Amino acid sequence: MKVSFLMPTQVFLEENAVEKQAALLQTYGRKAMLVTGKSSAKRSGAYDEIVTVLQEEGLSFVLFDKVENNPSLETVLAGAALAKESGVDFVIGIGGGSPLDAAKAIAVLAVNDLDTEELLNNTFTHALPIIAVPTTAGTGSEVTPYSVLVKKDIETKISFGNEWTFPKLALIDPKYTEAVPIKTILFTAVDAFTHSFEGYLSKRATPLSDALAMSAMEVFGQCLPALRNNEFSSELREKLMYVSLIGGIVITHTGVTSVHGMGYCYTYYQGIPHGQANAFLLRSYLDYVKEYQKEKIQRAMNSMGFFEIEDFLSQIEYLIGRPRELTTEEIATYTVKTMIQARSLANTAGDVTEEVVASLWAKTNPVSSI
Repeated sequence: MKVSFLMPTQVFLEENAVEKQAALLQTYGRKAMLVTGKSSAKRSGAYDEIVTVLQEEGLSFVLFDKVENNPSLETVLAGAALAKESGVDFVIGIGGGSPLDAAKAIAVLAVNDLDTEELLNNTFTHALPIIAVPTTAGTGSEVTPYSVLVKKDIETKISFGNEWTFPKLALIDPKYTEAVPIKTILFTAVDAFTHSFEGYLSKRATPLSDALAMSAMEVFGQCLPALRNNEFSSELREKLMYVSLIGGIVITHTGVTSVHGMGYCYTYYQGIPHGQANAFLLRSYLDYVKEYQKEKIQRAMNSMGFFEIEDFLSQIEYLIGRPRELTTEEIATYTVKTMIQARSLANTAGDVTEEVVASLWAKTNPVSSI
């Protein structure tokens, strides 16, 4: 047995985490850059709380609030330019996965003269300290080194990250999700689940990552009835934040699989939110991977309270919906773009060739059972 494990992020998942851990902010310098989207950080209340504690601790800050859904390289370059100009010491990402991922890229580019390829190939050995304050329960970006960015010239999303892009500190408060729209809660919940599920079935899975993944999937199963009934209690929000957190730790060690690699096409070409895109691909993914991972899939289903895969898929599709039918041309384009995601395909059971990917895309269309 060989197990390696690295989790350098200091994590606090608790009520009023920002206020309770305010003194830690002084550890990282005297001036911060706050990286946010246009409105979600303020709507959640997280922005105001961060600003308050920075002021109380005698720290200054500059705001970069230009992060779009699915941040582009152009956006993070603009943020890095402002960070350099302002002389910030550390970066605080506030929001869902997009601001957190952008914060990581900005933290690297602010102190490194890199071209795009050097950034994406992880040819850097330092970055500004990163603090992550998530306002959704989905990406787990608060504990991963990964930054996922849109690369427009190849029409897809590309990730990078190494030990320097782990957040130093994650302040996780479930109350920040109270301002999140219902659909976003559902989409991000499924995103969080797929991290542990894909990690559990990844070729890079270990007994330790499996134990974490099973814990998260069990809690996700407990959340499903409430999600179905739109019962968004504080207990549910806390559980979803836990699932997101653990999912992030899992994929840090296992990577993701073809679900994520394929899902980027749905997001780039159709504007489908990331978590919903992942959900759309679960049926074809399970149809393929059950040949290689039958026993593990069954254990995962059982941990969530399901005996049959179809019962589980029906539950997910009730919450998320099903994708529209793809044209032959779309399948061909999406297949080519998916092959760019070599790392996620390599983590997937079996030998995921271009032919396999094309068949997986084709199988997103029929209304058939596994």
